[in-house]
Amino acid sequence: MTGRGPCARADFRVFRRLRRAACLALILGVGGLTGGCATSAVVGIGASGAVAASEERGLGGALRDKRIKAVINYHLLDVDPQLLRGLSTAVYEGRVLLTGIAATTAKRDAAVRIAWQAEGVKEVINEIIVDAKGVSGSFARDTWISAKLRAKLLFETDIVGINYSIDTVRGTVHLLGVAQDRAELDLVLIYARNLSHVRNVVNHVILKTDPRRQANQAKK
Repeated sequence: MTGRGPCARADFRVFRRLRRAACLALILGVGGLTGGCATSAVVGIGASGAVAASEERGLGGALRDKRIKAVINYHLLDVDPQLLRGLSTAVYEGRVLLTGIAATTAKRDAAVRIAWQAEGVKEVINEIIVDAKGVSGSFARDTWISAKLRAKLLFETDIVGINYSIDTVRGTVHLLGVAQDRAELDLVLIYARNLSHVRNVVNHVILKTDPRRQANQAKK
């Protein structure tokens, strides 16, 4: 499914409003700081940019993915605030991973349609659970699992941890991103599976040499 709808035509206007709001918040936040605090804020912003630049997708790719995520979340909120509350959106090189819980099949399908309509989306991976009971009571434990795994990947010298996105829903770990090679990916999967309270690991990570990446880069 690759169609574009009304959401796509509004993407630029939406992103422009979001960017203005973010810039205003940043200005107001930094403006209230003095001396070392202001310097720390500026250094923090620069450090975030440096981290993004060192990712496999580069600074430009990271910014494009952030724009896609912002647009998708904006339209999810516009359509149904409860839907946005129950879902999580991860984007890496235009590949969108939707996880979380939707109350009905119709709401799940609506989220997928909205994701496809954002400009720059190459793939939408639907891992949304349909459950009328809504958000799971395992949220705190799921958050702990994701944080624990993220820390392990970042401190493991044989893994480029910044290239991975992690989300956990009801004990199932969902992975998205780019691995340097099969050995690195296998190590990531071992870490994920060996964490306490993990029931399952769903892998959507692709290798650095994957033909899909090369095709997308050729189009840029």
